Amino acid sequence: MGQAVIFIERPDRAVLDALPQGSVVLVENTRFSPMEEANDPAMAQFLASLGDVFCNDAFSAAHRAHASTEGVARLLPNCAGRLMEAELKALEAALGTPQRPVVAVVGGAKVSTKIELLANLVTKVDHLVIGGGMANTFLVAEGIEVGKSLAERDMAETAREIRHRAQKAGCHIHLPVDIVVAREFKAGADSQTLPVRDCPPDAMILDAGPKTVAALEVVFASAKTLIWNGPLGAFEIEPFNMATNAAALAAARLTKAGGLISVAGGGDTVAALNAAGAAADFTFISTAGGAFLEWMEGKELPGVQALMG
Repeated sequence: MGQAVIFIERPDRAVLDALPQGSVVLVENTRFSPMEEANDPAMAQFLASLGDVFCNDAFSAAHRAHASTEGVARLLPNCAGRLMEAELKALEAALGTPQRPVVAVVGGAKVSTKIELLANLVTKVDHLVIGGGMANTFLVAEGIEVGKSLAERDMAETAREIRHRAQKAGCHIHLPVDIVVAREFKAGADSQTLPVRDCPPDAMILDAGPKTVAALEVVFASAKTLIWNGPLGAFEIEPFNMATNAAALAAARLTKAGGLISVAGGGDTVAALNAAGAAADFTFISTAGGAFLEWMEGKELPGVQALMG
């Protein structure tokens, strides 16, 4: 009690060595130093000088080749922490050596941000469910009009290429068969549920409809493994959270009954599953965002590779 804490802004071993025995030192957050993102050997050496073993328990930063994740791991005996271990085991079970059939649910706003993810998944899973604004782009690629919905029309050819790649790999892509549309993007907006080809020119697709959810429940029931990233609609506002909630709860029930291994990750995904009351029954919820996505894209994660020698 009453011990003074000495703050060091920049990593400097000489400053530490000059302090009296028993001093308490707080070193600035590594993220505030340009040496961190540059994976500067001097910072890695400084961090390594502070200990005998490096234990990395930050899977969420494992996609970054930084001094505190990759650099220091090369300089000390190292190991994965329990959280890192749990993340790696869950993702290996979901995509590495999964029980089949495997279903992936991928939602979100834009195809352009998840091209690598989709291209990798169609070679790894048996069923790919596409939701959110991304589904609108795939619908446009099939010649289906989506009114004023969010859609990347310039990505239509990319969507067709992904579908072609899926067909070659034996992966079945699932798009909405019915839609919930509205003229306003706000909570409680007047909405209609329509067949997917009947979106009015002045309306926006904001969710998938009940027939789509029923079809997904059948797909989930036939699967052994589910990996989920992204909502099926505008889950943040009612009533456009219904498809995400219903599908998530269906997956949770199957998981709780022991018939499904379910792994989910990504900020919006975790928020959506928590809002639906489904997260607690999923097999594993990843705490990572970028690292989770890059793993799903099939990329090597520098922070993980460094632990493997």
